[in-house]
Amino acid sequence: EVQLQASGGGLVQAGGSLRLSCAVSGLTFGNSAIAWFRQAPGKEREGIACIVSDNDDTVYSDSVKGRFTIASDNAKNTVYLQMNSLKPEDTAVYYCAAGPQLGKYDYWGQGTLVTVSS
Repeated sequence: EVQLQASGGGLVQAGGSLRLSCAVSGLTFGNSAIAWFRQAPGKEREGIACIVSDNDDTVYSDSVKGRFTIASDNAKNTVYLQMNSLKPEDTAVYYCAAGPQLGKYDYWGQGTLVTVSS
């Protein structure tokens, strides 16, 4: 059974940083794409970052590019999202997802809430 466990959310002031973790089990990590999505209240879910675990290729949305960094620790089967220079508009529930390739995600974790105060 594939399981994704997201953690690391919390309350932070604008300009601050947080690091989210997504622990993945039951999946061959080296042949997967792992992504972070977020959904703010009243808004559609937005894909913000993805990493292809076998070559560490990364893709970012324009909304987070230059502020967020996605990284994979294959030995720990964990993907991280380092979030710097946080803004109130980054407030959302953040989800991680996994699948066989970029843009195709079959498995989803529960969300972790990030709240950025102004």
